[in-house]
Amino acid sequence: MRTIKLLQAFQSVLHRLLAFILLLGFMELGFGQTIERPEFASGKLTESLDFDGALNEEDWKNAPVLTNLKTTVPEEGGIPSQTTLVQVIADARTVVIGITCNDSNPDGIIRFSKLRDADISEEDHVKVVIDPFLDGQSGYIFAVNSLAARYDALVSDRGEDENEDWDAVWDAKTQITERGWTAEIVIPIQSIAFKKGLSKWGFNIERRIQRNLETIRWANVKRDQWIAQTSRAGVVTGLPEFNYGVGINIRPSLIANANQLGPDRAMVVDPDVSLDANQRIGPNVLATFTLNTDFGETEVDTRQTNLTRFPLFFPERRIFFLEGSDIFEFGFGTGTSTVLPFFSRRIGLRNNVQIPVVGGTKLNGRIGKTAFGGLGIRTDDFSLDDDSFDATNMGVVRVRRNVLKESSVGFIASSGDPLGRDGSWMSGGDFTFQTTRFKGDKNFLVGGWALFTDRGDLSGDRSAAGFKIDYPNDRWDVAVTYARIGEQFDPSLGFVPRQGVNFYRFGGTFAPRPKTPWLRQMFHQFFVTYINNISGPWQSYSVFTAPINWRLESGDRIEANVRPTGENILVPFDISEGVTIPVGEYNFMRYRLEAEFARKRRLSGQATWWFGSFYEGTLDEFELTLNWNPSALLAFEFNGLHNRARLPFGDFDQSLAGLRVRFNVTSNLQLNSYLQYDTDSRVLGLNARIHWIFSSLGDVFLVFNNNTINNINQPWELQNRQILLKVRYNFRL
Repeated sequence: MRTIKLLQAFQSVLHRLLAFILLLGFMELGFGQTIERPEFASGKLTESLDFDGALNEEDWKNAPVLTNLKTTVPEEGGIPSQTTLVQVIADARTVVIGITCNDSNPDGIIRFSKLRDADISEEDHVKVVIDPFLDGQSGYIFAVNSLAARYDALVSDRGEDENEDWDAVWDAKTQITERGWTAEIVIPIQSIAFKKGLSKWGFNIERRIQRNLETIRWANVKRDQWIAQTSRAGVVTGLPEFNYGVGINIRPSLIANANQLGPDRAMVVDPDVSLDANQRIGPNVLATFTLNTDFGETEVDTRQTNLTRFPLFFPERRIFFLEGSDIFEFGFGTGTSTVLPFFSRRIGLRNNVQIPVVGGTKLNGRIGKTAFGGLGIRTDDFSLDDDSFDATNMGVVRVRRNVLKESSVGFIASSGDPLGRDGSWMSGGDFTFQTTRFKGDKNFLVGGWALFTDRGDLSGDRSAAGFKIDYPNDRWDVAVTYARIGEQFDPSLGFVPRQGVNFYRFGGTFAPRPKTPWLRQMFHQFFVTYINNISGPWQSYSVFTAPINWRLESGDRIEANVRPTGENILVPFDISEGVTIPVGEYNFMRYRLEAEFARKRRLSGQATWWFGSFYEGTLDEFELTLNWNPSALLAFEFNGLHNRARLPFGDFDQSLAGLRVRFNVTSNLQLNSYLQYDTDSRVLGLNARIHWIFSSLGDVFLVFNNNTINNINQPWELQNRQILLKVRYNFRL
């Protein structure tokens, strides 16, 4: 109870501190310095390239070369252990980036992945960020490793994050030589939006030498800033007048889909077609249309266990909703713990069952300093759990305008309901103040937001509002977050895990870099989360501490945590089958030991053990992830979790395991399989996919899904089986 009283005192003191923090922050903002952005010139693309990653054509020999990169890690502004040469050439339809990564020890290049959109962050790689609007708040990210595994993303949260689910038509080739490796990146101008008439773009590049845990960057070499912060990027000049052509892209898909539901049912073959098309309305506005939309190639969700009384969050994986999704980001401080005003998985999915999408349209782009996006979808009628639902229309609109140097103001609105409930709508506004020049070169953000929703079956408090103050920097990272969620705030197209609560979170990380040969950086963490009912008592609290969280010079990491936690259960809930947590106030201590093994090795992974008291009993949570890369052709990923609870209300054990096997023939041809099993559902699921990118404009998917269930005292039985073949091609005009 002493902890609860302290947290309640924190709640009251927090309100008094906010005005002082804001005043202090804005007083010091005026001392920021104007940073001169470095520049380098592009060359001309005058002839057809062989496109082999060799960089030996005449255009490369004539193009200016950028060489003055410096380290951000391990030393800020230091001299790199290896030299890097960067060139850009362009014509009216294409931008090509050439990078020479010299290396005195080519055998030491860390390289495992060939897969498109693989996590190459802990391999040798180069990452390029471009800002074709030169607005300092948006941009595109392209990365490639020495095996030509490609990664692309959108700049998100003004550079604090990357929306890695975005995919574009582009290509890369690499070559490994006795002097290192080279990369050739080709970006068709139709694949990106840009501001017409600009002869220079924001540009930055970063190289990772993984065996040295070394990061090299051209512009903005400060550790306090991120490569994706385009407001701190350099500038590439001398670009031509770009021409995107007619600007029409038409991508039909031919689909052969065979499904079997249950062991005694026949397999039903259902051929189908779908169509996606987009039209550029000028160089910076894109309209997209979809008919009979198919998501058959989408990867299955990774299963989770739930030890709370609140819903789990599963990320969006469908390409149609991911493309351009950055524009719908709303409210600095919102998130999966508080509010997501637009959660696209509400459309076309219900209880993991696909609902047919008849068609839809999207419009997104930028005009001047204003970015906007709109989405309209019509889903077909469907039946679920013996209930029938009519076809329905849904839509969302988002507008955001850049103000000051790095800040923004905007609004969001949505309408429609997946279940066809009447009168459903939501709207709200947000403002985010951001500077990367606080006290000269530090990051500082303040944001506020407010939302209101309505629907025929809602009454009472249907509003939500909140704010966040953040000082996210390398040595100190401190933040305060508050959100108030009304008891009837239930947006039909949003995600709200808790209603009728005040959400408080305060904490920070102190991350010094000691001059110890074996220790790279220490992360001392302290975060307090306190949630109380608006009209009643406290609901949850957590005090997360990390007295030890050390990143070693080898790249390995060790961590030890202590976490006092409390839950005030007002309504009994089932935590597992046959085990119910009764009403009452529960206070328990949780501890964690964790070790992470650097991915520069062929065998890497992470082992975690949470233990301690839990609802008047004990709970042990064991989690293990392993990554084994025996060669560039083959990779294995294992994830396993086991919960062992011994409670006075009943004991339970939960296990979950998954094995992913990747066979990477080339960066354009992969075979992936993912096998999962958990003891709650007792379902063994297999998702196997062959993905062949036969052209930068076309690809083929062959997908096999198989789910079998192991009911108690019964043999394995087929639930469903699917074989899907999908061929699609993008016709560009």
